[in-house]
Amino acid sequence: MKKWSFVALSAPHINRLLENTISKGTVQSSPADYQLLDPSVIEDPYPFYRALVDEMPVYKVPEAEVYLVSSWELIHQVLKNQQDYSANLTGILVTGANGQPELFDFTEFGGTVNAIANADEPFHAVHRKLVLPQLNARKVAAMEAEVRDWARCGVQKLVAAGQGDCVGELANAIPVKVMARLVGLPVDDVDQLLAWAFSGGDILAGTPTLERMLELSISTGEMSEYLKQHFDVRLQNQAPESPSDVMDELVRGVSEGLISQQDAVSIIIVLVGAAGESTSSLVGSAVRILAQDSALQHRLREQPQLISRYVEEVVRLESPFRGHYRAVLKETKLNGVVIPTSARIFLLWAAANRDPTVFSEPDRLDIDRHNTNEHLGFGHGIHFCIGARLARLEAKVILEELLQQTSSFSLDDAFSVRHVSSIFVRRLDQLNLKLSA
Repeated sequence: MKKWSFVALSAPHINRLLENTISKGTVQSSPADYQLLDPSVIEDPYPFYRALVDEMPVYKVPEAEVYLVSSWELIHQVLKNQQDYSANLTGILVTGANGQPELFDFTEFGGTVNAIANADEPFHAVHRKLVLPQLNARKVAAMEAEVRDWARCGVQKLVAAGQGDCVGELANAIPVKVMARLVGLPVDDVDQLLAWAFSGGDILAGTPTLERMLELSISTGEMSEYLKQHFDVRLQNQAPESPSDVMDELVRGVSEGLISQQDAVSIIIVLVGAAGESTSSLVGSAVRILAQDSALQHRLREQPQLISRYVEEVVRLESPFRGHYRAVLKETKLNGVVIPTSARIFLLWAAANRDPTVFSEPDRLDIDRHNTNEHLGFGHGIHFCIGARLARLEAKVILEELLQQTSSFSLDDAFSVRHVSSIFVRRLDQLNLKLSA
């Protein structure tokens, strides 16, 4: 460590040195001084992420063959290298008996998630091509009226009461209703679908113990059986010439031999989980930030055309998915770190989205930021989130209704603001507001 001769430094020199150190974010201790599963780190992970980006952008989780990759540039390197890194979900972090993270290896039990977002080529292209027609610009635009009706109704309930939990009324319920419409499932089953969607996210949270993982796997099995029953009914009928939802598209795929029935159900499971978790997280974060900034509320009421830019900046600042796994297919080297075959890496979108080499003042929300669209909040490359267009629409419409129907809203100090205990998603457990019409 370099030693400074303080005799040779004047007070102004010392002050400048301290200011530079603070501005670079290096006052904080090293990555090794943080605990990945510490509740305080999960609630506010950004000091840890900044330490990773600055000092150890490829960081091995102690006692586990899992490497956190946090810089924007290195994540791009991984995404371009599909020969060495597989999108298949073959293992995840869980909480061991000692309370520390350990690898839960799916391959030891013969299991691998290999559907759409977790599929490699050529399977990924087949899965994506089947689903994408129901998520094109025209189809998404056609859903806006119904999304707005749901959002208006939810906001009206909150405004009439003068207070309430916007997570329950807006952030959680609407994305799952939209997903049900998209896939072709009963909207009336929203409560059950929501529970299943969050169970899927909980599996990837890193915080469940092995005992809890067993409970979550039972829930996932129930969802799989439910979806299989609905799909079987569709499959018994001839695939329509003009599919009206994702299930129709997947029935056609099975009928033409492009995918198996099991593949179809797996794709729907991934869509249910992703739609529920990601958009709920995005909406919750967007509302929380506005509830704490009355000036920003006023600006967006006066200039509603800026809401879309605001949504994009929220995706960057509070990435709905904190990261995703990749499986290492053969020994490779990343930023000088040798990563062995069969290890896993965890691509930390949320850290890369605050990488100071890419985003100036990365911890500050700036809807006028010139390069917000360089964020990785929806992934990147061939696995760019297939539902990004729909998520943006839902968030925009919900915020429009909330801002139009209120003169102000703020956090209800009687309740705490907490995120779910997860290294995977950045979703609020609850968000209680006080609202004025």
